[in-house]
Amino acid sequence: MLGRRAFVGGAVAAMAGVSASGRASASDRVRVAMIGVRGRGFELFQTFRSDPTAEVVALCDVDSGVLGRRLKAAGAGPNSQLRGESDFRRLLDEKSIDAVVVATPDHWHAMATILACQAGKDVYVEKPVSHNVVEGRRMVEAGRKYGRVVQSGMQRRSAPWVAEVIRRVKSGSIGKVGMVRTWTNKVRPNIGHSRPSAVPPGVDYAMWQGPAPDRPFHANRFHYNWHWFWNWGTGELGNNGIHAIDLALWGMGVDSPSAVVSSGGTYILTDDRETPDTQITTWEFPGVCLTWEHRMWTDHPVEGSYFGLAFHGEKGTLLINEKGWRLEDQGDPQSHPGENPQALHVRNFLDCVKSRSKPNADIEIGHASTRLCHLGNIAHRVGRRLTWDASREAFHDPEANSLLEREYGDRFRLPSQV
Repeated sequence: MLGRRAFVGGAVAAMAGVSASGRASASDRVRVAMIGVRGRGFELFQTFRSDPTAEVVALCDVDSGVLGRRLKAAGAGPNSQLRGESDFRRLLDEKSIDAVVVATPDHWHAMATILACQAGKDVYVEKPVSHNVVEGRRMVEAGRKYGRVVQSGMQRRSAPWVAEVIRRVKSGSIGKVGMVRTWTNKVRPNIGHSRPSAVPPGVDYAMWQGPAPDRPFHANRFHYNWHWFWNWGTGELGNNGIHAIDLALWGMGVDSPSAVVSSGGTYILTDDRETPDTQITTWEFPGVCLTWEHRMWTDHPVEGSYFGLAFHGEKGTLLINEKGWRLEDQGDPQSHPGENPQALHVRNFLDCVKSRSKPNADIEIGHASTRLCHLGNIAHRVGRRLTWDASREAFHDPEANSLLEREYGDRFRLPSQV
């Protein structure tokens, strides 16, 4: 059964696990499979498993060692309903599975999501939702064409305290906003230098690379460190920037910029990485600008926090960080704590699987926010200010446009139409 989905452009799979009304299969709980469980995926597994409206039935990973450890940690045994898989396409063939969670490396997000939509599964896909702009657009098209619920993993969209900040910004409580600043400062380890080496036992490296062109195995480019290589990742801007940038777009009430410029480089972590350890990016919108900055070699806080964003208005400043939000420049500062919204975000997805409503971080929202990260990285890579045509979803620059999509390997290719 795997061959018919080896290429996304092949025959569309039958709608599986849904009734004639388009609702999830008639059970009390949504049956969920997890794709990628080494890091973020296992955190999400624990959240889904804790929700009484979900039943996690499978864990999938291309590293048998990781999969075995996760199954053991989850308490899977001979009498358990939870099982392991090495190839997620087998899960897409199962009519009893309603939804999948895609927590793979970035370069697999789009392909796995599109295949799942074609197979009639709803999808919770981690951020950044895509590896490039064209993939993100195809994900939106697939979700709409096959009538699927696709939730992006920007969990702050489901936080009531964040919604309160956005309401205040949009209501004009801090006046006209002229600038939004976003940032993260976090020490990342030096990954050193390495040479090609043997693939570790139990790792299906061909499947791990998936749609990406083949690259020799390097130990320092595999687990997690793939973030810092363009073949698989999107750098710190796509990794952490997406969370702050998404909230900035929400509060600004905008979608696409008119121009973008980015500077920086690798100044401290002189290792094999390709993405910058230091980056400052500015997106220009009518009447307001948005900035991002990261330093991957210091924990020194900005506005008292290693991560956050600030809406700078003419009558005050509203800040969001990992602890909550605070209002400044209007007399005595106001401070309000915020709780982790992960469980609320998962519940929103599960509720939408049943109701067929759009989730809080629908794939169109996820694409718009992820797209800004891609535009910033492209401006950094070409080294100049770029103007953006939102109607065409393209730059006025041929070299920059070539980076809106990617080269694919021989195993999986993105279709021009889903």
